[in-house]
Amino acid sequence: MNEERMFHIGLPVTVHANYALLPGDPGRVPKIAAYLENPHELGCNREFRTWSGTLGGETVLVTSTGIGGPSASIAVEELIALGVTHFVRIGTCGGMNEAVCAGDVVIATGAIRMEGTSREYLPIEFPAVADFGLVRDLVDGAAAVGVPFHTGVVQSKDSFYGQHSPERMPNGAELLRKWDAWIAGGCLASEMEAAAIYAVAAARGVKAATVLHVIWNQMRRDRLGDHREVHDTDPAIRTAIEGLKRTIMRNSSPNP
Repeated sequence: MNEERMFHIGLPVTVHANYALLPGDPGRVPKIAAYLENPHELGCNREFRTWSGTLGGETVLVTSTGIGGPSASIAVEELIALGVTHFVRIGTCGGMNEAVCAGDVVIATGAIRMEGTSREYLPIEFPAVADFGLVRDLVDGAAAVGVPFHTGVVQSKDSFYGQHSPERMPNGAELLRKWDAWIAGGCLASEMEAAAIYAVAAARGVKAATVLHVIWNQMRRDRLGDHREVHDTDPAIRTAIEGLKRTIMRNSSPNP
């Protein structure tokens, strides 16, 4: 193992930052970094692409996590080793609640741990929850951007097709039963990384939150005939940037 570079994300150990934005898609990294001052690429290895820039006078890393909890947890672990203490995931999701429309933003206060990564960090009884301060700043950021937003619980899963085609799975009856339970409990949306990121953050004593762009809502499609799809993630990105600005200002205040 190369002691001068992080093994998976490929960044040199000389890189240091307190803040990181975490998209899943490597292709979205430059788009997010463009909102920072002096954006530039630091490296790319496997699914982990990193750019750096400054926001409010602080260095901010933008690192892609790939798809799912295992790679997201690796990215967070290695960024923590570089000094990062505040993480904001910027992702996409599918709506599950009829009030959540395509193009809206969901700020995940907590995540259903329907994945495997978090179980290797904490017992299943331990909740996967966001940092309250980051959530508050993201809510203020969403209000400043003017995007419709929702706060609440999301589902974190391991299988995209297990959600979208449960009837094809030998375990389909259980998937459908749990899906109905999540909806009955008010779950807002489905995604794949928040629970793992929250679990790693709790286990390592750092702060994390998640802002999600809603691409579509299959419940609105099936029940209301709403087939809209919105693929422009810019409102969610701007929400994260505005929220992180507030976090940086709050942390730099003498009485944060």
